[in-house]
Amino acid sequence: MATGRTHRPATRSRGIPEATVARLPLYLRALTALSERSVPTVSSEELAAAAGVNSAKLRKDFSYLGSYGTRGVGYDVEYLVYQISRELGLTQDWPVVIVGIGNLGAALANYGGFASRGFRVAALIDADPAMAGKPVAGIPVQHADELERIIQDNGVSIGVIATPAGAAQAVCDRLVGAGVTSILNFAPTVLTVPDGVDVRKVDLSIELQILAFHEQRKAGEEAHADGAGPAAARRTGTGSDASADQGPDGDVPAVMPA
Repeated sequence: MATGRTHRPATRSRGIPEATVARLPLYLRALTALSERSVPTVSSEELAAAAGVNSAKLRKDFSYLGSYGTRGVGYDVEYLVYQISRELGLTQDWPVVIVGIGNLGAALANYGGFASRGFRVAALIDADPAMAGKPVAGIPVQHADELERIIQDNGVSIGVIATPAGAAQAVCDRLVGAGVTSILNFAPTVLTVPDGVDVRKVDLSIELQILAFHEQRKAGEEAHADGAGPAAARRTGTGSDASADQGPDGDVPAVMPA
């Protein structure tokens, strides 16, 4: 079986925009659900709704793949599953290492969706000697001293960092030094990597803060709708006294953590 060390997705060389690449997994998830229900074809409108995008954008994205569907019939579900899977590099085996087996790392190790999507957890790695040898999701945890050897032995090109923030950059440097060229970072910090290394950051606290912003805005709108008056508007930050905090277009800017 081919491994991630010797095969790379062709999306960049074919000039597919990054925004389109980011939406391909959404389409694949929706198509996989249709396939599991034995749905043979799907229209662009139906698939777009299932993926949460508009149909014009979907058709534009699929044009980069050379897939235009059939008028009056739609898209062949099984063929699109294969086509997108191939474009994303999911028709081959991608060995992955997870570094940092605390609560989050253990949860990731137990996630059942990796194998069905072309990813194999090759190793779990932690710096705590007490963790060495303990099975998590049926895989024995290995000590961080073995990181470079593990990466080389398994041909790993994708690493997942689930360590505390203070340890993340050092782990990142070791991963890159050992040959890892793609990193999924769950640590609450920004990583510095050389050219040629891709980093995707997952920060749950930032996502929650963005949701909190929208909840606050909705609460302010409801206060106005209920006729609560200027005092309530000031408490929710939506009255005239809040104008100093508004941006040049009158929108209250979302405050992101430093």
